[in-house]
Amino acid sequence: MKLPIYMDCHATTPVDPQVMDAMLPFLREHFGNAASRTHSFGWVAEEAVDRARAQVARLLGGEAREIVFTAGATESAYLGIRGAARARAEQGRHIVTSAIEHKAVLGTCRDLEREGFDLTVIGVGSDGRVAVDEVRAALREDTTLVCVMAANNEIGTLQPLSEIGALARERDLVFFVDAAQAVGKVPLDVDALNIDLLAMSAHKMYGPKGIGALYVRRRGRRVRLLPQSPGGGQERGLRSGTLNVPGAVGLGAACALATEHLDTDAARIRELRERLRTGLESRLQDVTVNGSLEHRLPGNLNMSFAGVQGESLLMQLNDVAVSPGAACDSKNAEPSHVMRAIGVADDLARSSIRFGLGRFNTAEEVDYVIEKVVRAVGTLRAESPLYADAADPIERS
Repeated sequence: MKLPIYMDCHATTPVDPQVMDAMLPFLREHFGNAASRTHSFGWVAEEAVDRARAQVARLLGGEAREIVFTAGATESAYLGIRGAARARAEQGRHIVTSAIEHKAVLGTCRDLEREGFDLTVIGVGSDGRVAVDEVRAALREDTTLVCVMAANNEIGTLQPLSEIGALARERDLVFFVDAAQAVGKVPLDVDALNIDLLAMSAHKMYGPKGIGALYVRRRGRRVRLLPQSPGGGQERGLRSGTLNVPGAVGLGAACALATEHLDTDAARIRELRERLRTGLESRLQDVTVNGSLEHRLPGNLNMSFAGVQGESLLMQLNDVAVSPGAACDSKNAEPSHVMRAIGVADDLARSSIRFGLGRFNTAEEVDYVIEKVVRAVGTLRAESPLYADAADPIERS
């Protein structure tokens, strides 16, 4: 076993060696611009991008022409939400979203609200799931867009996309899904789920950073977007700028691997997560899993350790990479909007740790982390006035 151990796969994932192998030729000999159509360097690059587009589409159940390459899920969310809202502004200016969306989505929606759009933010249950009836109740005659994420980045909760998608389709609404955490980890089919727009990032699924995609439905009912970055007209005019060819190739390769191994990867990672969860629960008292266990990403485990400050616990876990909350907001001392939305008390929210297991983790690593966490929690509780009555968890096991 090699230290340090990485268990923060919701923040980012290591690039799979097979993805790196696919990318390297396009960083060296095949370095052409995919828009250069007058010579072989450009033709090779364009062919590689076309192949990558098809690989992404295959994983999502879409078509290659429906894939727009971006710099990542944040840009995809910006383009999809703003582009759709503005394109449909004459039909209505009301948007519905959930309280636990990533800030890339909530921030974009709030910006539109400042521009004169109306925004309804619906709550979630204590399990972190959106109730379809609440979505239905929030809809108005002027609603045009519903934004609900596939899987939460902090607590790993999977949302009822099928039911929400059916409701959106019935009302002729655009259904946007932030799937950054879900793509390649759980099955997603844009047709079966009635998804019109889907945002994703390569680096969340063993691909490179700086590349992502936006799925934009063109079959059956074509979703129109207003471009948010005019310029050279690349990506059907929706996202101008020279294409990141090596990145696109890497995203395509990551999607191809996920298409082939999704079920076996998910089963193995879920088994490791359960090994970690049961190991900690059997050795420690007063620990709580945040979010639904039934509807959850395979590799996500968000646990609160009563009487312990999450930051202090992280310092004890000096050779284990985990997160105290959303990785993009880990410097914020306040409990996250997700924890507050599911009703977790502030002290428990501050004691939470997010473990993100992935493709390259092993049972040996999980067992090491269990021992490390148990000892660290025992030490911190023994020193904490917040947990004065706690005995050493190791002694109680």
